[in-house]
Amino acid sequence: MKTSIKTSAKRLSWALAAALALGGAATSTQAQEKFVYQTNWYAQAEHGGFYQALATGLYQRAGLDVTIKAGGPQLNSLQIMAAGQADCMMSTDFAMLIARNTGVPVVTVASVFQKDPQVLVAHEDVKRFEDMKGKTIFIGAASHRTFWPWLKAKYGFDDSQLRPYTFNIQPFIGDKNSVMQGFLTSEPFSLQKAGVKVNVLMFSDHGYPAYNTTISCMEKTVQERERAVSAFVRATMEGWKSYLANPAPGNELIKKANQNMTDEQLAYSVAKLKELEMITGGDAKRDGIGTIREARLKAGYDLMVDAKVIDPAKVNFQSTFNARIMRDIKVLP
Repeated sequence: MKTSIKTSAKRLSWALAAALALGGAATSTQAQEKFVYQTNWYAQAEHGGFYQALATGLYQRAGLDVTIKAGGPQLNSLQIMAAGQADCMMSTDFAMLIARNTGVPVVTVASVFQKDPQVLVAHEDVKRFEDMKGKTIFIGAASHRTFWPWLKAKYGFDDSQLRPYTFNIQPFIGDKNSVMQGFLTSEPFSLQKAGVKVNVLMFSDHGYPAYNTTISCMEKTVQERERAVSAFVRATMEGWKSYLANPAPGNELIKKANQNMTDEQLAYSVAKLKELEMITGGDAKRDGIGTIREARLKAGYDLMVDAKVIDPAKVNFQSTFNARIMRDIKVLP
């Protein structure tokens, strides 16, 4: 009888332990909060830290079930996020100011790139921005309201110089009197592969204040899901630190998401990001990867107001960003 009671007690104990374990597993599974991040382009090294955080389980350990949606030339990331199909998106602070001006309540909470990788690519005879006056300049439609007003104000460029840029390098190659917009880690690489010698001038080296590769969200998302947004931001910055140290895990996911991506392009891009401290330089050295600074955001805001791209009566500066999240996160390079 005693043996039977002891056996029953043990069985009950095991059953309770198993139930608790299963309950714990269920709780752990339920704790994985779904979170969708919309990028601005096809998967590439410039998105490496996000894919690294996914590949190495950083998001999962932060309690998040993250989906990274790749962008592209035909996708309107802002529309996707505003429609509730993404929680946050990759953008620039300038683009988010324009969105605010149209009545979309977006806020910027972090910026991966401390230097904007936006460049103008010119043929060998052009050494300075000043040398581009009078030349044909290929830029995309969205750029007319971001860096173009800055270039016009600073260097005296004229709208008559503009031609549409369709993300094809051939018109630039065929016209020796032309200049083309680009991304530091993209168009210069393609031109190098094509054997075309060029000069690359990066805006951020000449006072352009914009942040790039931001984490920007709907105001309501930050207010109602601040814990999730904060967890996503922290894991992302840890992902970037990891990616710059060893990009292999993130690169594997990037290549799965973008079948056209090559190891050579990835290696070139990572090398440029590290060489120029695009992510780890500037304020990130002191305040951590992803940091945003109010004074710099204000400089961008003032520039857009002066260019009459945004109306200060419609866009209150303090409503355009939330620096609190990054104050609590300090992932030093």
